[in-house]
Amino acid sequence: MENLDPVIHQPVRLRICASLTSLNPDDSIEFTFLRDLLELTDGNLGAHLRKLEEAGYLTVDKTFVDRKPKSFIAITPRGRTAFKEHVRALRKIIKQAGS
Repeated sequence: MENLDPVIHQPVRLRICASLTSLNPDDSIEFTFLRDLLELTDGNLGAHLRKLEEAGYLTVDKTFVDRKPKSFIAITPRGRTAFKEHVRALRKIIKQAGS
């Protein structure tokens, strides 16, 4: 299938990228908020975030807030572009299927 990104194509990673691209370019989302939004376990979300981070599609900023560890996730410009291209390829497939 033309232009489908194998990293993003996995359903959970597709949902992660869709959630992150809905944010403004300089915004991030806290790990537990994203976990709850997507109804995933910590381990499942963490594994998928690692794959996306390894591809350069997102960043994970680990910090402390009130002495508690927090992770903030943001999509990179590369990740935003990859997601848009993936969605464009999906739309093309859907359009062809409807013909």
